[in-house]
Amino acid sequence: MDLTTFIGIIAGLVLVLYGIGIKDLGNFWDLQSIIIVIGGTYAALIASYPARVLKQLPKQFKILLKNPYNAMEFIDQLYELAIIARKSGLLALEEKANTMQDPFFREGLMLIVDSTTPQQVSEILNNTLDYISERHSEIIEFYEKGAGYAPAFGMVGTLIGLVNMLKSMNMDQGADGISQNMAIALITTFYGSLLANMFFMPIAKKLQVRSDEEFLCRKIIIEGILAIQAGENPNFLKEKLIAYLPQYEKTKNQKKGKGGAAEEE
Repeated sequence: MDLTTFIGIIAGLVLVLYGIGIKDLGNFWDLQSIIIVIGGTYAALIASYPARVLKQLPKQFKILLKNPYNAMEFIDQLYELAIIARKSGLLALEEKANTMQDPFFREGLMLIVDSTTPQQVSEILNNTLDYISERHSEIIEFYEKGAGYAPAFGMVGTLIGLVNMLKSMNMDQGADGISQNMAIALITTFYGSLLANMFFMPIAKKLQVRSDEEFLCRKIIIEGILAIQAGENPNFLKEKLIAYLPQYEKTKNQKKGKGGAAEEE
């Protein structure tokens, strides 16, 4: 489970509150400002996106907590499937395909079991991958838009506060009317910046990282399935797919390999 996003957001809020000071927290609470910034931001987001996008948002928090895509696990699976295919033929992979939980992986295996040409396999899987990437980009864009809308509505609140301040300026009220409206003007800007930089942008960035991780795994699956279909040597296939991994993943895999060899000896 990956809690870094939520730990970072909570830690950031705690540090901001500590910077404000416990005795001064009341100065930064204003219900009108909250309604303007948070209400306005989410209203704009709802107006910007169709219902099908909004329905997917709760699922994203599960993705933030747990990454279901481990590239090395897919490489090991493809290596085992390559061994089976060389010993028993491609038709022997059908039983394995039916047990696959990943629909993309299952679809790819069934394509080669059904004797689909390599060109068609590549085209179908890459088209599916493009669609997945577009869907991810739409969700990430939602949070990026939120990061843009929040400061904008903070500025709207600032303008409202300034207008009310100027309207209420007279000698009878003195500084009371001015200070109250000036507070609204400044606090809305504060809320907008905080919402954008402590919530929307971190989530957008983490979802982009998750999307990149999934994209890498999908590319590995495509290359692995095409290699199995071509009858490549399983050991060569594994080394070729490991080359797709970032350097730190390769190093970690090499250490595991050495550890396993030492235990066998």
